[in-house]
Amino acid sequence: MAGTRASRLGLVAVCMAVLVALMFISVDPETQYYIDEVMDSPQDYEGDVHMRGQVGPGTIDSATYSFILIGIEHSLSVDYSGAAIPDGFEEGHTIAIKGQLMNTDASWILVANEIQTGCPSKYSE
Repeated sequence: MAGTRASRLGLVAVCMAVLVALMFISVDPETQYYIDEVMDSPQDYEGDVHMRGQVGPGTIDSATYSFILIGIEHSLSVDYSGAAIPDGFEEGHTIAIKGQLMNTDASWILVANEIQTGCPSKYSE
């Protein structure tokens, strides 16, 4: 009886180890790029992209659901009509955006599907 119980526990342990290994294998880490890195050669990042930058001061336009994402050297127009706006989304704050980077009429635009801000306590003094 003891051998049977030990073999069942061993089988459960092996199954759990296999499930944990499969979880780690199936997780695809998503690289987040800074806007300047992407805009140095945007054609290399066309399509799905996850990037970070700062909301440009005075650029949020709620009528057209757009704003300008700025970095040190580059800026990019963002269409956020398909994304929920999180708390802490304000001009001058650093945000992360997931979306589609597209070239339209010789200019680049990011169509956002997810916007993330940092912890609000990070911005308070």
